Amino acid sequence: MNHAHAHSHSHAHSHENTVPRPALVMAGALVGLSLVLTGAVSQGLLDREAVPGVERAAAAVAPAKSRDLRFADGADGTVRITDAATGELVKLVEQETQSGGFIRGVLRGLARDRKMRGVGAEPPFTLTLWQDGSLSLSDSVTGREVELGGFGGDNRAVFVALLDGEGA
Repeated sequence: MNHAHAHSHSHAHSHENTVPRPALVMAGALVGLSLVLTGAVSQGLLDREAVPGVERAAAAVAPAKSRDLRFADGADGTVRITDAATGELVKLVEQETQSGGFIRGVLRGLARDRKMRGVGAEPPFTLTLWQDGSLSLSDSVTGREVELGGFGGDNRAVFVALLDGEGA
């Protein structure tokens, strides 16, 4: 069987790739639902995604406890966390620890925003435990706020400990 014969023979019957009808119907329904929900939000029939800081302000939730903190990278890979008001060392975070990785990860995004605006590490971040139990780290320079409750209890506890100055 030569190549030309094999090539012409392969076109004799077709192996069309068809998508099953139920899958097409479901895909169409998904697109339709997305359009309906988008329209409902834009017309004010459905609320937009809640932004925790905005929701707290609307509900007049007050801070239960807050602390202004500075975070500084050490040459050895540690992170020095100091109280902005007193200069007291709150915690020295070792590079290898899991809690250190979480703190470093949260700060990376905030520091990137500051760097884009030409702001250094001097202005403190504000760590706040709210009366509703939520916990946030905010940057008054950039306006960014990170909600720390969504990262699990252990990671939340790392930041709660900084409010009391534990673990130095």
